[in-house]
Amino acid sequence: MKHSADEDTVKKKMKLTFVYRQNMVLDLLLSSKILSVYPRFKDIKGLIEQDFVLMFGEDVSGRLLERWPTTFKRKIIQQGRKLPSTSDLKELLLAADSPEDATEVNADIGWDSDLSAILLLLHLIPPSAQGRRRPGKVSASQAERGLVVFKKPGTNIQEHLDGITTSTQPYLLAVGVKKNDIHRFFIILDKNAIPCKSTSSLGSFDELFKAHFVFGTSYNTLLHNMYTFIQTTGFRKHLKTKHLNYFDQQADTDVNLQPYVAVKEVSTTGEVMSTNVEETPTTSEKVK
Repeated sequence: MKHSADEDTVKKKMKLTFVYRQNMVLDLLLSSKILSVYPRFKDIKGLIEQDFVLMFGEDVSGRLLERWPTTFKRKIIQQGRKLPSTSDLKELLLAADSPEDATEVNADIGWDSDLSAILLLLHLIPPSAQGRRRPGKVSASQAERGLVVFKKPGTNIQEHLDGITTSTQPYLLAVGVKKNDIHRFFIILDKNAIPCKSTSSLGSFDELFKAHFVFGTSYNTLLHNMYTFIQTTGFRKHLKTKHLNYFDQQADTDVNLQPYVAVKEVSTTGEVMSTNVEETPTTSEKVK
């Protein structure tokens, strides 16, 4: 399987080894070695999605992508407009609510519409400071850097990986001429680059989120609140948290969503939104 050039053959063999890989995910010592044992994640696109479907089923796997344009995105933008205005927030709102036929005047503003709306969640659901039980004073722009990094074409991916000097949780590396015109996305995990199957920002974010379950890694502490919100609302609590590794005490605490009023109003405009992020894993649910 490591040397096969046929993608279908690799995917079939990956399905056959799924159960063994799941046992690795649920083992604290082995979960970090998955990419070493199964390096084809790094060159065959779609393997993250395949494992996620085997874990939770196709119906659950497709929920975020199906409900994003019809349920989530518009409400996130609506609630974002109610927040105190800042330059970062204005830029995200302008990009998130940009019409498809936007003029060239607005063409270079920030990320594309979907990714800008995702980043708005970091303003609606503030990030929590690393090592603290309660959310600290960490800006949404700081948390953004833990979610996505932009690079222009010609970037040496290996040099980027070699330049990583601290342990980081999975994030997106977006390669394109400008932020709202990305040609390739990679998931960066343990100094490895995993190419995303999707070329869209929403599809790549969906793969990034699923990678946490497929590889048994914890959420970035700064993004913990946002990811937990996605987990419990975007997928409607169908995801088993035992597949996540949590090495911090926040996994045992309730997620404090702020600003409270803004998020509460989202919940009252649609059944899928909630001020209470539930099913944060308890100690007994941690990987054993």
